[in-house]
Amino acid sequence: MADTYSQIYIQVVFAVRNREALINPLWEEELFKYITGIVQNKGQKMIAINGVSDHIHFLIGMKPSCCLSDLVREVKKSSNAFIKEKKFSRFNFEWQEGFGAFSYSHSQLSDVIKYIENQKKHHKKETFKYEYLAFLKAFEIEFKDEYLFEWI
Repeated sequence: MADTYSQIYIQVVFAVRNREALINPLWEEELFKYITGIVQNKGQKMIAINGVSDHIHFLIGMKPSCCLSDLVREVKKSSNAFIKEKKFSRFNFEWQEGFGAFSYSHSQLSDVIKYIENQKKHHKKETFKYEYLAFLKAFEIEFKDEYLFEWI
């Protein structure tokens, strides 16, 4: 788009179905690189990506022409197929439905990047459920328990 200038920063969070601990540290870096490639091939900028065994976070610089739901759908669909094709998991790997998306200003980026980079340390103290509910509350997002991720 000519004469369109923007700075849109979105953190995306989604989990493995049933929050199963299926993302293995032995192949997570390859998964993160693959997801980065999807984001970049869709014309968006990957700023940070990381996760733990049951969920991932990534921060993107998003163009206004991007449909976030379409991007996340493609990331989940393609990365799911990638994991199966590579036979990374001996279990049936699937992402849960839905995702969280949280926007940030440019001045918040370094804190968000650090937060994403420190996921493993962070989750030694805090569960994904607690973290996700804290995001929803901090961003004042109304929600119904029955529509959140499947909590086992």
